[in-house]
Order: sequence, then C-alpha cells, then structure tokens
Amino acid sequence: MFDVLIIGGGAAGLSCALILGSANKQAFAKDKQIGIIVHQKTSHLQTALFNNVLGITPGTTGASILESGKQQLTSLYPHVIQIDHEKVTEISKTENGFLVKTNKTQHTTKLVVVAVGYTNLMTIEGLESYIKPHPRAKAEKNRIWLKNTDHKIDEGLYVAGTLAGWRSQLAIACGSGSQVATDILTLWNNGEHVKIHDKVSS
Repeated sequence: MFDVLIIGGGAAGLSCALILGSANKQAFAKDKQIGIIVHQKTSHLQTALFNNVLGITPGTTGASILESGKQQLTSLYPHVIQIDHEKVTEISKTENGFLVKTNKTQHTTKLVVVAVGYTNLMTIEGLESYIKPHPRAKAEKNRIWLKNTDHKIDEGLYVAGTLAGWRSQLAIACGSGSQVATDILTLWNNGEHVKIHDKVSS
C-alpha cells in the first residue's frame, strides 16, 4: 500500500512528488511509500512555450519540462515510485484509504492527490460529485474543477493544479502541487507545519 499516490505527471503532480521525495531524510517521512502515476499525454505542457517563468530559460518548451521533471525525480529521489503507461479510471474509498483502478491494474493507498488537467474530458469514476464549472476560466471553454477547501476535497483526498480551481500558469500549478505536498508532510508530522528547503553549504 502507498502512503500517498499522486495521479498525473504534469507540473502540479511532479512538483508534489519532488517535494514529498525530498523529505526522505525527515524521520516522519523516511519510510513513507510515495507513488506517482506519470501520465502526461493530456498535459497542457505538451504544447507550451515558456518565456515568462522565473528561473526557466526563455524558449523552454513544456514537453522538455515534462521529460526533465521525470528524470529529476528519478535521479534525486529514486524511492518515489513512478508508474508509467497507466491511466486512472476509478477512485473509490476503502476502509484503510483508497483503491485506485487503472486501465491495467489497481493500487491501494492511504492518500490520493489528483493532479490531472481541467478539461471536461476528465473521466475518473468516483469524482463525479465533486465536479463543478471552473471558477477562473471562460465558461465557453467548459473547464472544470474539483470542489475543495485549500486543496482538500475530502478526508485523504487532495487536488492540485488547474483542477483545484487555479489559473493555467506553470508557476501557479507548480506552487499548488508544492502546497499539497507540504500539507501532506504536515499531516505526517502530527500537524506540525513543515517546509523542505535545501541550502548551500558554507
């Protein structure tokens, strides 16, 4: 069983995974089983070009960020399990957490982070009751969000990125995923607030 399973390998999902993975030296996180279903085919980053994001070289493509993000996660935090070539079809509540079914298999997890795109083509059974029109997108675009409070949909169920109701900007999506990660780390740390930073050695 995973302690947390992230669904989606876009900006929000990968950011969430990187922050969670980087906490492995902390006593409250070192033995946690972290997984991410790195489905990227529907990510809006596939066609994105970035000139206005702090720290990213102008002209960088979203497709290259998707690929380098997976490589970064593999290189720095190999204990985070990346699940490729699977698409989630259903999420259901269980006695101990959640059952996540994909087109190939199923996974059990204590916590779920949904970080897929915000189009109305999103079809994951079990989430229908949370779907609402997106509050920060033009109505004619038929964008959706999963109704939440501070990224929390329900007990143990989180949402990150545009599907959480945020605008479609890379920095916002990354920040949303990072926020969810620190909320989960805080939960694991018995409610004591957590943020994870690396520092240059003096």
